[in-house]
Amino acid sequence: MNKVMLIGNVGQEPEVRYVDQGVAVARLRLATTERGYTLQNGTQVPEHTDWHNVILWRRLAEVVEKYVHKGDKLYIEGRIRYTTYDDKQGQRRYATEIWADNMEMLTPKANTPTSQPEMASEPVPSDSALQSEAPVESGEALPF
Repeated sequence: MNKVMLIGNVGQEPEVRYVDQGVAVARLRLATTERGYTLQNGTQVPEHTDWHNVILWRRLAEVVEKYVHKGDKLYIEGRIRYTTYDDKQGQRRYATEIWADNMEMLTPKANTPTSQPEMASEPVPSDSALQSEAPVESGEALPF
């Protein structure tokens, strides 16, 4: 079974693109932090933050485009994907991505910015109903 569950904060504004036939694809960076603590013998274990590359498809990507911003807290459920690519210098690079199947927005609505008036009048979709329709394993490369 390949299943990942993360709760973290969005590190920068999500990047959303549209690929073949208007299919939305969103990429965001999610920071998860393990709090520091002190062992019984007095040893301090520092706080540790990991950064995750999260990919969301179709309806989830459209919701991310409209409602998710830097600093928002998200719950992401999905699977790990390992990819390789060649950079501009011809070096082989490896990437670990989380392909999201489900997302819940955990930031209270009162804390989200409402800089665009039309956002305030649009109904926000139910967070628990957000399910991805990830593409079938077609081997297609992401556009970013």
